[in-house]
Amino acid sequence: MTEKKEFTITTETGRIDKVLSQLLPDYSRSQIQQWLKKDLVEINGQTSKGNHKVVADEKISVTIPDPVSLDLVPEDIPLDIVYEDDQVLVVNKPQGMVVHPSPGHPNGTLVNALLAHTPLSEINGVFRPGIVHRIDKDTSGLLMVAKTNEAHESLSEQLKAKSNLREYLALVHGNIEEDEGTIDAPIGRSKLDRMKQAIVPDGRPAVTHFEVVERFTDYTLIRCRLETGRTHQIRVHLAYINRPVAGDPTYGPRKTLPGKGQFLHAAVLGFKHPTTGENMRFEAPLPAIFEKTLQELRENN
Repeated sequence: MTEKKEFTITTETGRIDKVLSQLLPDYSRSQIQQWLKKDLVEINGQTSKGNHKVVADEKISVTIPDPVSLDLVPEDIPLDIVYEDDQVLVVNKPQGMVVHPSPGHPNGTLVNALLAHTPLSEINGVFRPGIVHRIDKDTSGLLMVAKTNEAHESLSEQLKAKSNLREYLALVHGNIEEDEGTIDAPIGRSKLDRMKQAIVPDGRPAVTHFEVVERFTDYTLIRCRLETGRTHQIRVHLAYINRPVAGDPTYGPRKTLPGKGQFLHAAVLGFKHPTTGENMRFEAPLPAIFEKTLQELRENN
């Protein structure tokens, strides 16, 4: 059964295919371009061309065709496994890899790679087996993965109880004068721009603690510790205090430093082992592009 989605644009945003890829993150840009060719996208009631530039107050209507059934296929994709036993696995996800399949990303995901390596828990359904928590496609770093349903339940409870450890390294624009601080601001979907998350009064509670690691002329390297885990939490919170993550295409200035995606890395992960009760702690080094950028900033400081 086809589905119809309608949006009203509040600001001038760019090409229609790019706008829709942000409004509909579960679909790829190539899929959206196919919809445009098939006249499934209308602007103010008229069929849209693929090169249309979206402006404020335009109404977009998209007829999403019936989904093609997805087969979750194990794929022999290299994995950087930091730890593994019969219950849990900790993996260092590279920047650019999607965590689990969706209509817009049917393959090449972390889950596809994991399934070729090991059985996973079944609690999260067909397309998110083993996935207890996620990080964004263009964020690198550590993820805990459940191999059994019992492990999945334990790790999920730890997330709810805020008893696990998740620390990120973020390179942000500008200078943060305080050595440490806490951002406590609720996050929900933006009422002005449906493509984004935002600080909204009726949003879900979100708390990020940070401390400065290193200062540069125009940037600051900070360590962030998550108390909650909202969508885009660190990125939204840092943009809220006018210190957006460098390279963030959604919440900050674009293409200010070489590289693709935001300079945000899940560097430290800690949890209690589901069966032994042992406190586990893991650390992942920064990706090469992140380390190279920091070195260049030090040289130019």
